[in-house]
Amino acid sequence: MKIINNFFELFYPKLCANCDAQLIENEPILCTFCRHDLPLTNFEDYRDNKISKIFYGRISIEKAFSLMFYRKEGISRKLIHELKYKGNEDVGVFFGNWLGEMLKENKKFNDIDCIIPVPLHPKKLRQRGYNQVSKFAKTVSIHLKKPFIENLLTRTSSTKTQTLQSRFERFTNNDTKFLLTNYNTFKNKHVLLVDDVITTGATLEACSKELQKTENIKISFLTIAYTEQNL
Repeated sequence: MKIINNFFELFYPKLCANCDAQLIENEPILCTFCRHDLPLTNFEDYRDNKISKIFYGRISIEKAFSLMFYRKEGISRKLIHELKYKGNEDVGVFFGNWLGEMLKENKKFNDIDCIIPVPLHPKKLRQRGYNQVSKFAKTVSIHLKKPFIENLLTRTSSTKTQTLQSRFERFTNNDTKFLLTNYNTFKNKHVLLVDDVITTGATLEACSKELQKTENIKISFLTIAYTEQNL
């Protein structure tokens, strides 16, 4: 099998998603040079950081963490667009493995009970063919050995993608709505809500307000990227 794979890669080499350099063994998605160029947040405090402060006075959360900063130009934008618009779900798996291993080692989310991906509206899911967050969230759940629960939280309104909106539109967009189909499932549970990018936090806030109709629920956030200029 390895010989067949090597023969295939000779004619169809795997390329870095950022610079198109040929990847070598043990280099998934990114070459080593581009991986080192990622704008990592390096937040050590998961309870009190720039991300958690977005939600002060809006909703109550336990912890929040994003792996890297989302910039208008550069590698982080290219990777998110590969994941979100070009069907490259391997990007989500790549970051899921990275964050899953990191969180397993630092034990920051050891107290969570389950992991939920932010859902897409059914119409957008049909158009795109996949939820870009699902494989990312599921991969994290495998590392943390926590249940991955999809489809109980649904999106009931369809809005324009936030990464394509102006900053004013993002701040004034309060129309995103979600529905939890069973308010007993997460009773007395600590839920890790997972998304790809935090912009203003409006989507995660809307999800949380619906989830908080559950008795004694705790909520934390995890995303691949965070748009720093929102603060």
